[in-house]
This record gives sequence, C-alpha cells and structure tokens, in this order.
Amino acid sequence: EYYNYTIFVAEVASTFNEALLSHYMLEYAKDDKERAYLINHEIDDIRATIVRQTMFAEFEKITHEMAEAGEPLTVQSFKDAYRKLLEKYLGPNFVIDDQLSLECMRIPHFYRAFYVYKYATGLSAAIALSQRVLNGGQAELDQYLGFLRGGCSKDPLDLLRDAGVDMESPEPVATALQHLQKRVQELDSLI
Repeated sequence: EYYNYTIFVAEVASTFNEALLSHYMLEYAKDDKERAYLINHEIDDIRATIVRQTMFAEFEKITHEMAEAGEPLTVQSFKDAYRKLLEKYLGPNFVIDDQLSLECMRIPHFYRAFYVYKYATGLSAAIALSQRVLNGGQAELDQYLGFLRGGCSKDPLDLLRDAGVDMESPEPVATALQHLQKRVQELDSLI
C-alpha cells in the first residue's frame, strides 16, 4: 500500500520542493535586490514554520498539562500561557502587544491535537534532505526518490532514515537552523 501516505510525508515532500525552488531562484537571481527578497522570503518561511509552529506545539502541551492537572481552562489562563511563550520565543527586544496574547484563540490547527509539530519537523527533514541532494550525488537523489516511492509502505521515520535523515537525532533540526543562520547572514550582507 503506497497511496495513503501520511500528512507528515506529504509535508516533507512539498517543502523539499520549495527548498529546491528557493535554491534555484537564488542561483538565477538577477541582482542583489532580488536575492534579498528571495532570502527574506525563505527566512520568513523557516521562522513561521519551525520557530512559530514549535511555539504552538509547546502551547498545546502546556494547555493539555493544565487540563490533566485539573486546572481551569479559561481565556485568561490561555492568554497567560501564550504570553509567556511569546516572551520566550521572541526575546526581550521584541515589543509584544497585549492583543497578541489572543492569537492562540484563532489557531484552527489546535482543533486537531498535536498536529502543528509536523510542520516544524517536516520542514527540518526537508531542508536536511534538500541539502543532501544538492550537495551529494546520484546516490542521495536516489535515496530521496526512494522516500517518495515509499508512500506509506513504512513508518515515516523509517522512510526518512532510509533516505539518509534520522529524525530521532538532533542533526536534521541542527541542519535546518544552520541553514537559517546562513540565510540571515546572507541577507545581512545584502542590506
């Protein structure tokens, strides 16, 4: 059975293609202004997908722990928990408007418990895979194509491991964050 793949596998495949497209567009950018635009777009995508979705997943974990501990789940308790996460993830130099604490009330992904982490892990896997393919040879490309052909024939983590990316190790996330750091440095040098 290959046709009924998981959302996680689909997320990896789609964001892998986005990573390759971004690489291609940067290779053929006409000037520094276009390069800066493309790099900024990629940085924003990584921030929104890896950093923000991880924050959302942590919010879910906190609110589920509150419920399991018998704590009341109120608008104020959600706002307080979310505000602490905003401060943690955005840092002390970011001005956080009071209304931003309400953002947690409008995230439709929360209706499907513990779903958002798949975005962050999927993009991390995709960046690691794309780096392997771009910096490797035919073997790395064949491994990635094997991942695609695998569909749902194996557990997604096994499919990724066969493709050369072990999501049970810190390397894929480290690779994604190193890629983000590289892009930030590139953008900084252009502006």
